[in-house]
Amino acid sequence: MRPPLFDARCRACWVMAGLLALVVASFWSLDLQWAAFLSSDALRAMGRFVAEFFPPDWSPAFRAKLLPAAWETLAMSLLGTLLAAAAGLALALPASRPGGVGTLARTLLNALRAVPELVWAALLLILAGLGPMAGTLALAVHTAGVLGRLFAQSLETVNGHGAVQTLRLQGCSPTQVFAYATLPTLLPQLISYTLYRWENNIRAAAVLGVVGAGGLGQLLAFHMGLFHMGKTASILIAMLVLVALVDGLSAWARRRLAS
Repeated sequence: MRPPLFDARCRACWVMAGLLALVVASFWSLDLQWAAFLSSDALRAMGRFVAEFFPPDWSPAFRAKLLPAAWETLAMSLLGTLLAAAAGLALALPASRPGGVGTLARTLLNALRAVPELVWAALLLILAGLGPMAGTLALAVHTAGVLGRLFAQSLETVNGHGAVQTLRLQGCSPTQVFAYATLPTLLPQLISYTLYRWENNIRAAAVLGVVGAGGLGQLLAFHMGLFHMGKTASILIAMLVLVALVDGLSAWARRRLAS
């Protein structure tokens, strides 16, 4: 028999009521100036600002700067994701196990992903200096925390898989169990997670340059600070095209893995 609405046994009902209360409290506590935001003066000012972006600057001299910056952003996202996948898998192995080592690994993963990429980039600029190295490392550190947690959850799920249990009962070593049962079972899922994070990292890499970490973001911060709106529009279009290409490639690769 289904419990009545908001019965003590209907946990989902109470969770939804709590979320609704938080949404109402958020609107009540924030000073949201909707009237000023949608006023005619604000809309006219926004219209004038957007009009300054046209026409975009596609001069040969600027394209010579734009294309290398776009490639730098792509390379940062790809290399950062690959480093993160390797580090995340290395941390996921102990994090998927109970005990002190597992707790320590999970705490480290929480700490890595709790700090945003922009903060990591600002910190690593002190160590690596201005340029793409700081941005690449910032993406790798933050994404390692995210992928490590996702990988650890996948490992926890597959530990009870039939093939894993069979090899263990036959006396295989943990390395053999991982190589011949755990990894083949998990590999499509791990690749899918990694590709999804690459999609996120291409967006993050385009922004990291704002703090001096190279790529399109650094070019954007420079020209927007000088109010070169035509050049700024070209950079934004390049970001959109780059993100769309990576999203499409990643989605195609995940479909191929699922088929």
